[in-house]
Amino acid sequence: MTPWWKNAVVYQIYPKSFQDSNGDGIGDLKGIISRLDYLEKLGVDAIWLCPIYKSPGADNGYDIADYEAIDEQFGTMADLDKLIQKARQHHIRIVMDLVVNHTSDEHKWFIESRKSRENPYRDFYVWRDKPNKLTSAFSGSAWQYDEATKQYYLHLFAKKQPDLNWKNPKLRQKIYDMMNFWIDKGIAGFRMDVIECIGKEPDQEITANGPHLHEYLQEMNRETFGKKDFLTVGETWSASLADAKKYIDPKRHELSMVFQFEANSLDQVGASKWDLKKPDLAELKAILTKWQENLAWNSLFWENHDIPRVISRFGDDGKYRVEAAKMFAIMLHLLKGTPYIFNGEEIGMTNCPVESIDDVNDIESRNMYFAGLEKGKSKEELLRSINAKGRDNARTPMQWDDTANAGFTTGKPWLHLNPNYREINVKACLADKNSIFYTYQQLIKMRHNYPMLVDGDFKAVATSDNIFAYERVLGDEKWLVVCNLTKEEATFTSEYKIQNALISNYPARTTLQDITLKPFEAFACQVTC
Repeated sequence: MTPWWKNAVVYQIYPKSFQDSNGDGIGDLKGIISRLDYLEKLGVDAIWLCPIYKSPGADNGYDIADYEAIDEQFGTMADLDKLIQKARQHHIRIVMDLVVNHTSDEHKWFIESRKSRENPYRDFYVWRDKPNKLTSAFSGSAWQYDEATKQYYLHLFAKKQPDLNWKNPKLRQKIYDMMNFWIDKGIAGFRMDVIECIGKEPDQEITANGPHLHEYLQEMNRETFGKKDFLTVGETWSASLADAKKYIDPKRHELSMVFQFEANSLDQVGASKWDLKKPDLAELKAILTKWQENLAWNSLFWENHDIPRVISRFGDDGKYRVEAAKMFAIMLHLLKGTPYIFNGEEIGMTNCPVESIDDVNDIESRNMYFAGLEKGKSKEELLRSINAKGRDNARTPMQWDDTANAGFTTGKPWLHLNPNYREINVKACLADKNSIFYTYQQLIKMRHNYPMLVDGDFKAVATSDNIFAYERVLGDEKWLVVCNLTKEEATFTSEYKIQNALISNYPARTTLQDITLKPFEAFACQVTC
């Protein structure tokens, strides 16, 4: 039987920024329920919810204080039960965010752990007498001294996010029990936050892809979701192609798919995402081609809650915003794999630059800024990096209409709105039959209706650097997809003849011989020799 996620499209919701129902300026579960008609119209098959668990919010919910309680800012467990039920009526499944590399320092396990070295929960976390050179992803040392027991605890992320010790079988069983709690509620999948880190070996300074990682995942599979028609997608920032093959090999019984981020470094110099450069389009094509040709199943995405808006990064969020947004959608959704849409992507939302660090909420961006000042960098340089790569860019409230606060809230939004909401919003898109929204809607219908997109092979087509072209092939049927990656016109030619035009962001092409592609033009057609 084909798993449900093979011909599905997943819509990621950042709950805090999607829809507020009670005027407190924070999106919530009732707000999501109120927008299910919209999501059904778009056509998506599942909602991936960023964390809604009880949390003090040091990292906007990725610091969990209680895995089996809903944070009151989002509503109640009854609200979530209603969302699962109502979503099912709209033919939409719910995928939960699973954060099991670390907890909040306010989780009861850690509160107990730090009481004494003999506490039964002490070994749920990673404690050492002396720190080594490991650094936090959010700047500074990954070790925090705790006065009560005169030891250091490990935090690969924020100080309020102590790392769990997966070597402890009792800890692992607690995690599996929690996962089964959610599975029994009727959810359809887990997105697994920094899952590659659970096999960490801190004494060897190994933070990802540790020697026992795959053992843990196989055990997790056996103890929880393994025999169910269930989506599991692991966030794996450092995964190589060889690593990814291990994660998703059905014979190994680990995960459905992984998020890999090789293309995410195309606009940075070296290892730091904050050191900016112009993205290399030839490299983008090479990366997409490598993963398509060598991995049995991919997760397809441009944006998420950590990654800024694609048209601002790799495209044009000015004159050719609409054309660029449609091009990126067509290019991605016709590839092999499961597509993910981040809320607002389907209407072409853009990055939202700020002029002061006072307007920045994201802990990663703020830590980088103040650490940069201490190293002598200028405010202007640091803000330029934040405006390009800061996570707030993707987290600004959803732009529903051109009324006050974009229809997101009747109160004060928790994070600033993008001022362009008066022009870029859902209401305007729905009223325009040529809008970005309807391109996404058409692509989702294609995913549902054409076996080609699930079962077809991928074959790259040689072109100039600024054109990405590929074929999908299933039996005797062949599709050609052509995308101009820039705002400059480009020439393209093919010996194929167009049998059937499938989708395009300009008037449909009737020939493929010696054509001039318009700025950010993209199209797909069924072809014959």
